[in-house]
Amino acid sequence: MSASSDRDIAFLSAGALVERYRRKTLSPVEVTEALLRRIDRVEPEINAFVLVARESALQEARAAEARWAKGAPQGLLDGVPVTIKDLFLAKGWPTLRGSTLVKRDQPWTEDAPPVARLREHGAVLLGKTTMPEFGWKALGDSPLTGITRNPWSLAHTPGGSSAGAAAALAAGVAPLALGTDGGGSIRIPCAFCGLPGLKPSFGRVPHYPPSVFGLVAHSGPMAREVADLALLLNVITGADDRDPYALPPERRDWRLGLEEGVKGLRVAFSPTLGYARVDGEVAAAAAAAAQRFAELGAEVEIIDKVFEDPAQAWLTLWRAGAAKAMSAFSAEERRRIDPGLEAAAQQGARLGALDHVGADIARNALSLAMATFHRRYDLLLTPTVAVPALKVGELLADPATQQEWIDWAPFSYPFNLTRQPAATVPCGLTRAGLPIGLQIVGRMYDDALVLRAARAFERAAPFPRPPLT
Repeated sequence: MSASSDRDIAFLSAGALVERYRRKTLSPVEVTEALLRRIDRVEPEINAFVLVARESALQEARAAEARWAKGAPQGLLDGVPVTIKDLFLAKGWPTLRGSTLVKRDQPWTEDAPPVARLREHGAVLLGKTTMPEFGWKALGDSPLTGITRNPWSLAHTPGGSSAGAAAALAAGVAPLALGTDGGGSIRIPCAFCGLPGLKPSFGRVPHYPPSVFGLVAHSGPMAREVADLALLLNVITGADDRDPYALPPERRDWRLGLEEGVKGLRVAFSPTLGYARVDGEVAAAAAAAAQRFAELGAEVEIIDKVFEDPAQAWLTLWRAGAAKAMSAFSAEERRRIDPGLEAAAQQGARLGALDHVGADIARNALSLAMATFHRRYDLLLTPTVAVPALKVGELLADPATQQEWIDWAPFSYPFNLTRQPAATVPCGLTRAGLPIGLQIVGRMYDDALVLRAARAFERAAPFPRPPLT
């Protein structure tokens, strides 16, 4: 197969792959072989994988091909390649969480709920993608795998913590990826890499084992097209008795209604939420995107302040979770931890029960404030991230004014606290050629409207591929 045809396959959507399998114009084995060659080509540059499962992926592809030959596909994603963030358990594969401290030589006998659902639907699991250590920051480097790079510019980070997932998608390696989002870890890398991504309503996608970050931690779909987000959501939602917070199955197809547009919707656009400092190019692109919603028929109102910055509540919950996660390791082992994670864990260890309860009370108050907000507005638009992708090796975009990475990502963590659905869609490029994202937030449990709005914008403003193609 030629390099050109490999490239064509690399950027096909999951929906297009399923249709070609149905028509027998392409086979799961052809696609998997092409994507493995694609990995060989781009992986030395982007470093998106901690594990590439060549043999098992080809076995899964051959089994899917046999099912398609009989006209009996196993599920919605039979033969479609997917990548798995290395935070999800997967049978037979170590789940190292970006750390050198997790022991490889232990039984790996269980699938996380979304991974189990992928297998049930016949997906081809290409491998595990990179992440920062224990997902502690929104960047793409770890002590385990080193630096993961952005296909739009190898000098820049893809963001995190679903770093390798976003980098692989943008570079044409698999049309779908599983990610997690505890403070923006799906939305931030998707924004930095020019991709759509969805943090679903909390509980929509069951998660196991439970996160130390509690009710702010979500699992969700990442893709190159909004329709593929909906397709993957069809597969990974539903109850799983290992997750006590999982929502009951809705028995719906999340792709239905995607093309209904945004005409008549009441939409608020907040450039800063009342507290964020935003890069000028990001601000201009987000404002233009909000104007596009008006052109599509939505009633768009610009508002400044939506709520007080809830950073302290989120940081309290996050640092407490970091302290709990790191408490499993000895003092000697912790000398090998990413210094930023160790500092956060030490801060978390100094917190008391009243601090944690206070943060949870603040979380509940913010949720109530947003429930009141959504009595007036169907959707909230903001920039996804306040800055374009940082250069690799940088933790802060502006060390003179910032102390935490969330200082340059002030738009995402509030909606982990409220547990609402929030998506990102690409809405422009900086003069340097780096993607900019628009965040779309919906009322609790209205994931369908968030996806519909994301699709309306995607249809009105198609986005190019990165230079590394």
